[in-house]
Amino acid sequence: MASHPDFVNYVSEQLRSAGAIRSRKMFGEYGLYCDGVFFAVICDDQLFVKVTPQGEAAFPGLPKAPPYEGARDYILVEDVDDRDTMTALVRLTCLALGEQPPKKRR
Repeated sequence: MASHPDFVNYVSEQLRSAGAIRSRKMFGEYGLYCDGVFFAVICDDQLFVKVTPQGEAAFPGLPKAPPYEGARDYILVEDVDDRDTMTALVRLTCLALGEQPPKKRR
């Protein structure tokens, strides 16, 4: 089941204070970027944020689940109406991801 564009737009709007949010359609679902950093996916109208040590430490109560079969666990944001929690998680995640050295291309 593919995600609905209305849900993607709602999540993007909820996260507007985290930075410049952009969505990109990927394989029938959506990837989310904040200030150019890929930080989350939306699958089946659910928001999955990449796991970082900083995000896990700040929000230990948020569940983890794979967004699709065979994927690594992501942090599952069940309450997309909680703008403050989502914004804080996205900011922490993007800061952590931005500090990682770029991956070498083959």
